[in-house]
Amino acid sequence: MEKEIKVFWLAGESSGDLHCELIMKALAKDGKRYRHIGIGGAKMQALGLKALYPFDRFAVMGFVEVLKHITFFLKVERRIRQLFEEDKPDIAILADYPGFNLRIAHLADEYRIPVLYYISPQFWAWKHERVQKLKASVRHTACILPFEEEMLNIHNVTCSYVGHPIAEEIEHKMDKDYFAKFFHLNPDKKWLGFFPGSRNSEIKKMLPVFLNAARKWDPKEYEILISKSHSVNHAMFMEMVSGTGMGNLNIIDGYTYDMMRHCEVLVCTSGTVTLEAGYVGTPTVICYKANPISYLIGKHLIRVSHIGLPNIILDNDVLPELVQHAANPDMINEKIRDMQIGSPRRDVVRLELKKLRAILGEKKPSVEVPKIIDHLLKTYG
Repeated sequence: MEKEIKVFWLAGESSGDLHCELIMKALAKDGKRYRHIGIGGAKMQALGLKALYPFDRFAVMGFVEVLKHITFFLKVERRIRQLFEEDKPDIAILADYPGFNLRIAHLADEYRIPVLYYISPQFWAWKHERVQKLKASVRHTACILPFEEEMLNIHNVTCSYVGHPIAEEIEHKMDKDYFAKFFHLNPDKKWLGFFPGSRNSEIKKMLPVFLNAARKWDPKEYEILISKSHSVNHAMFMEMVSGTGMGNLNIIDGYTYDMMRHCEVLVCTSGTVTLEAGYVGTPTVICYKANPISYLIGKHLIRVSHIGLPNIILDNDVLPELVQHAANPDMINEKIRDMQIGSPRRDVVRLELKKLRAILGEKKPSVEVPKIIDHLLKTYG
């Protein structure tokens, strides 16, 4: 009987859970026996991941927020060390989440467990010293942004560009008429879509702002669609939207890519969702609010001139970015109007987003990453 391959995974965010699901599905088809253990969300758990801790405990962002949860992260690290000692995995696959994952990479390297870092830390934006940590503890870094491979090669980090997972994950299930019937929407109205975030902390910051922006659009002319991520607290979310009194407010639970496709303009909290929206091709307003202290610290450390991933990849101010106090209802609505159907700016934006789609669809992670895993298992097994 073929030897069972033990894989340790660590995906601390919803996007990581989604991207790792793609790889786990590919591995399930290669005929080998895998046992998956570690940290991941519902998608990874549905494919057999034995989770060490509840996934929602890891949805923490920002300097101040992480400090508040430091005791928990130290506890997790001790548990992972125990796992490495008592049931040593054949490989560790760490997805994004660099503040914690680079510590675990070092820990895995102590136990001579080969580490694949899937979704490179954004060292090019800030914390450049992370490159040296990758070089020291990681056997292979899988980059999902095309320019990262060249930058890591300069520092002699073993890496490869594997394509972006959203090029494989995005699919459309409903045309606009069917979507309208399914969610009881008026297809003759204009649709504006809002994506407040996938973390409870983002919802608390951004949803009230988005609702205040949305209420200013004439309900006779507009349908307002608010996306609710499966990863956020349902009771909290529904309580926040229940008192709006907006007859044209529609909560869209799931069907993210169909919503993106059928809306005229989107408003998104900065993150992977902005790249998904850009890949779909819908003009988007990117918003970002952080804890004031976290923002002040980050402002002095971040090296890039954009916060939105589409703008970073295209190296251009394609999509408007509203940060901190600028992310207010009036500014959001002004930027929406700039990109509505019939505006000159809209055509320019959509043309640039076609370039983004071409760049991101060049390779497939579900093909490239399993090749790397196989190579690492053969080399270090």
